[in-house]
Amino acid sequence: MKISIEISYYPLKEEFIPTILDFVNRLQAYKNIQVQVNGMSTQVFGEYNDLMSIITQEIKKSMSIPYSVFILKIVNSDLQLHQTSNS
Repeated sequence: MKISIEISYYPLKEEFIPTILDFVNRLQAYKNIQVQVNGMSTQVFGEYNDLMSIITQEIKKSMSIPYSVFILKIVNSDLQLHQTSNS
């Protein structure tokens, strides 16, 4: 099953941008998912098992930073396909 996850990451520290970029770069290293970034969130698209495994691993790595806040929206559809077909 294809899914979409919208991730908002808030590392609560003064220098937060490098931490967010590190998280996004780690996601982009995976070849079996698609990653889109905008000013408010990161969207990832792929197969359920692949995506959930990757997100779990990468969020766990980021949780080593105190006060890391993640907000996730998970949709049981590949919204990337809908965006492309509606353009």
